[in-house]
Amino acid sequence: MATGQEVTAWRPSVPGVTEVFHARFTEYAYPMHVHDAWTLLIVDDGAVRYDLDRHEHGTPHDTVSLLPPHVPHNGSPATPGGFRKRVVYLDGSRLGDELIGRAVDTPDLRDPRLRLHVGRLHAALARPGDELEAESRLTLVAERLRGHLRRRAEAPRRFRDPVVARELRELLDARVVEGVTLQEAAARLHTHPAHLVRAFSGAYGIAPHQYLMSRRVGRARRLLLDGVPPGGVAALTGFYDQAHLTRHFKKLVGVTPGRYRTGTR
Repeated sequence: MATGQEVTAWRPSVPGVTEVFHARFTEYAYPMHVHDAWTLLIVDDGAVRYDLDRHEHGTPHDTVSLLPPHVPHNGSPATPGGFRKRVVYLDGSRLGDELIGRAVDTPDLRDPRLRLHVGRLHAALARPGDELEAESRLTLVAERLRGHLRRRAEAPRRFRDPVVARELRELLDARVVEGVTLQEAAARLHTHPAHLVRAFSGAYGIAPHQYLMSRRVGRARRLLLDGVPPGGVAALTGFYDQAHLTRHFKKLVGVTPGRYRTGTR
């Protein structure tokens, strides 16, 4: 089979993420190397074999692999057709150096729920304008990873914090257009980002990023009814661009902004 490779890489505006890397390799093998960031890896097609701390590991498609910083590893295809992978590189603000030893011991995590969440994180990271969603998803992914590394893989107990939930809702209502990062909101409300997401979702049955997008779509509907064209609506309601508006508008309303506007009386 001829050697082939496809690579896409970018640095999103999400705290804690140093790089996102999507790749497909048919025959390429990584030599031994190190990263200064945590490597959160999922494989969508094929499989990868790698050596970490002189032990061989593998990454079937139902596994999440977490390779710690500063520890040498390599990588090569473990299946004839090569592999396709998605990687998020995380800095020390998400996972501390004190967890490196645990990650060396158990880098491959069989956790279907975590695998699903990491896939959704990648989807959010690939969409400009959805940084709050990506930050929220990353916060919960990192929390679950820490649970695995501390040998507490079970889900945290559900809790209620209506005061924090209300305060976050008020902050989102005040910042519908300009938005707010999860880190900034947590600092303003003096709580942990994961606590913030869980408290809000528990109180209102919707994640913070979903709430913000629904508020933006609500404003967009009113402006469209006032005769403002979709391109102008996107800028006035906090969306990254018209495509970003269209994606969320159609998801919540069922039609595109243009179709909605032409159907008004």
